[in-house]
Amino acid sequence: MANTVTVKELVDSSGYIVLSGEEFLGNKITTSEISRPGVELTGFFNFYPSARIQLLGKTELTFIERMTAEERLIVMRRLCSKETPCFVIGRKLQAPAELMKAAQEAGIPILSAQSRTTRVSSNITNFLEGKLAERVSMHGVFVDVFGMGVMITGDSGVGKSETALELIQKGHRLVADDRVDLYQHDENTLIGEAPGILRHLIEIRGIGIIDVMTLFGAGAVKQTNEVNLIVNLELWSKDKKFERLGSTEEIVNILDVGIPKITIPVKTGRNLAIIIEVAAMNFRAKTMGYNAAETFERNLEALIKENAQKND
Repeated sequence: MANTVTVKELVDSSGYIVLSGEEFLGNKITTSEISRPGVELTGFFNFYPSARIQLLGKTELTFIERMTAEERLIVMRRLCSKETPCFVIGRKLQAPAELMKAAQEAGIPILSAQSRTTRVSSNITNFLEGKLAERVSMHGVFVDVFGMGVMITGDSGVGKSETALELIQKGHRLVADDRVDLYQHDENTLIGEAPGILRHLIEIRGIGIIDVMTLFGAGAVKQTNEVNLIVNLELWSKDKKFERLGSTEEIVNILDVGIPKITIPVKTGRNLAIIIEVAAMNFRAKTMGYNAAETFERNLEALIKENAQKND
């Protein structure tokens, strides 16, 4: 789990303007929660969440304007706690001079954002939740197939990377090869991405490591994607039973998020890329309310009843 994010990382990802304190951009952010200091501006600091990013919008700045210069400096100095990573001013509004002075004294940078304050809060929270979220790594290949995030797993040498390469040639996109970093975006969403050192790279036995973006273009890769389906490749064995109708669904829990999983037997002559494409389309059809296995079962039950009536 990542424990901290620097203010500089926030600035680099968002494009916020540094109004003051550029030398303090190394300050650490430890929580994704945002504080809009309202009651604190009235002098009530009993429960001040000083370790959060402090976000000031039009409401807060309008209230600050009603204070005297002396009152403003007193309150601003109390807001500038040693745990406070930074201040962000929304709507490109001007930061009070007293805040600039107090923040400089305390070693806290002040950033300016162009968007509405509520949107700034949402954007910062989303960025920090992704950076600070608990992470796990899985061995496999992660591809975007028809907009569905498909994680291909299986034993080493079963053909995961080769299958992914064929999918890329067919116009789908690579997210990660060999190792996939996963984190929970919310209660129902799992996000996967490649470690920085493996980004855009894929290993093909006999060839070595290739750069997918260089060979196939920027449209063949994707930075992150939601994980929608796990496809496990398993060598075919006559002694093992594989799902025939698709009526039963296996769910794998990763970071408390349930992900559907299917197992595909690998056998000479099977086109795994096409099978995975169909698996992705079939999963999308299920999410839209159509289940081919259920339709088959209903038709089978109707046929059995019809035959039974004829026999009577």
